[in-house]
Amino acid sequence: MKKTVFLFLLLQCFFASSQDFNFQYDHYSVIVKDSDKSAKFYGTILKLKETPHPTLAKGFRWFIINDNFQIHLIQKENPEYKKHKSVHLCLATQNLKAFTKHLKENNIPYYDWPGNENEVTVRADGVKQIYFQDPDGYWIEVNDAKH
Repeated sequence: MKKTVFLFLLLQCFFASSQDFNFQYDHYSVIVKDSDKSAKFYGTILKLKETPHPTLAKGFRWFIINDNFQIHLIQKENPEYKKHKSVHLCLATQNLKAFTKHLKENNIPYYDWPGNENEVTVRADGVKQIYFQDPDGYWIEVNDAKH
C-alpha cells in the first residue's frame, strides 16, 4: 500500500511539474572549428537567416529557424566530439525534392539512413528523409514530415 501511494504521489509530482514549466524549444548549439565557414554553410545551404549574437563576440554565429528556434555555432580551437548520425539536427520541408536538387547543385552528398549516397529513406510512417553533414561533420536530417 505504501509503495502504491508513493508511486501515485511521485507520478502526480512529475505530471504537475511538466505542466507547470510549459517548456518551449529554444536552440541547439554546436561547436565548430571555423565559425565563418560553418556560417556560410548554414546560410547558403540551409538558407537560414543569421541573427546577431547579443555581445557580437567573435566566434559566435546564430541562425534563426522558423522565427522561434535557433542554432548557435560556437567556435573552439580543438573540438573533440564523435559525430554519429543518430545525434542530429532535423528540419522538415514540404519541398524535399527541390532541397535534394539544391544539395546536388552545391556538391553536398546526402544519404539515406543505411548510408547509401544520394538515396532517400522512406520511414514506416511514409515520411521521406535524408541525412548530410555540415563542414564540421555534424549530421543534419531533412524530412518531409507535416507539422
